Amino acid sequence: VGGKDMIYPRMNNLSYWLSPNALYLLMLSFSTDKGVGAGWTVYPPLSSYPYHSGPSMDVLIVALHLAGVSSLVGAINFASTNKNMPALEMKGERAELYVLSISITAALLIISIPVLGGGITMILFDRNFNTTFFDPAGGGDPVLFQHL
Repeated sequence: VGGKDMIYPRMNNLSYWLSPNALYLLMLSFSTDKGVGAGWTVYPPLSSYPYHSGPSMDVLIVALHLAGVSSLVGAINFASTNKNMPALEMKGERAELYVLSISITAALLIISIPVLGGGITMILFDRNFNTTFFDPAGGGDPVLFQHL
């Protein structure tokens, strides 16, 4: 990009320091109670309270939220740095491949992370606040999570 640092260094620091906390909670979720038994996809029938009643699933969802916020803050910082601080020789089609790839990755993260965060928030609400987003008994759709 041509700048000495990111345009928002405190946002960069926040993104950096949220990552180890998310990793700590992720490791804690595997060692809490029976561990996470819903697989890496966290599909709602497997992650719902009747099938996985321990607190480890809730800790995993909070860890995924922290990791998502960290990625989102970093992506916003990269996108704003690329938009506001490019060197004169690096504008438009003359930008390096690395700068273009980081910009595309940041744009994809800014678009996708809030949707995924909303999906796991709906799972968290189904588990703790008796909502029925994914429970067919209450009018929810268990396949809805796969379409998010």
